Amino acid sequence: MTDQTIVNINAAAIPALGLGTFRAEGEACVAAVSAALQLGYRHVDTAAMYGNEREVGEGLRASGVARDTVFVTTKVWWERIAEGELQRSAEESLRKLGLDAVDLLLIHWPNPAVPLASALKGLADARRRGLARHIGVSNFPIALLDEAVARCAEPIVANQCEYHPYLDQTRLRAACARHHVVFTSYAPIGKGADTQDPVVQAIAARHGKTGAQVVLRWHVQQPGTVAIPKTVTPSRIAENFAIWDFALSETEMAAISDLARPGGRVINPPFAPQWDA
Repeated sequence: MTDQTIVNINAAAIPALGLGTFRAEGEACVAAVSAALQLGYRHVDTAAMYGNEREVGEGLRASGVARDTVFVTTKVWWERIAEGELQRSAEESLRKLGLDAVDLLLIHWPNPAVPLASALKGLADARRRGLARHIGVSNFPIALLDEAVARCAEPIVANQCEYHPYLDQTRLRAACARHHVVFTSYAPIGKGADTQDPVVQAIAARHGKTGAQVVLRWHVQQPGTVAIPKTVTPSRIAENFAIWDFALSETEMAAISDLARPGGRVINPPFAPQWDA
């Protein structure tokens, strides 16, 4: 690994900063993954629903970086999480990625039409069959996370959810910590408004950093937390990675956390679960 922080939970060693690839397409996706890995990223996040697993795999190979040094995450779409179908989806993802296994396989969203026991049975089987080294969930509120951890026959190592300064996830993060589960932040800078907030900008000016760098640093300084910002722009890829040469004070961390507000969530599709209050 490089000098980036590694989050170690449940025998999983997950680089605290990864490259998100939602809506990254075609050659731009290939180039972004390759450039990020050459720069020093060692964590790439994709999903079956993104439709770019083939390009992510091409980027991994084009980078020249050894496969065993890169942590690759993919996800099974909520419509395919029933036992049997979940494993088939995982196998399809591996074929597209050109990999023998991913490092982390997630249930992308819960599905009320599929009993969680069925989904967890398929997820555990995928790990036992070697399709994934580790397994986890995404977009699981506290009650579903509690149930998943209690009922899954293999360790749940991560819960990937929306998190940024405008969205308070204190209770869900506490549940993850209680279960020794990594909290992975997607949309870690929201839609960008968080980074332009006057509080963030003042902190950025003190450190000679951008607002995005400050917000990403805020994420990775929180225990058990991983952030996966998405970009295909080379300069932004480099900017997002340049967060290891400074640290935020406790006062600065608290000031950013205090920006949370009602209605801060930006990802809320019709099939989303009932979020925690």
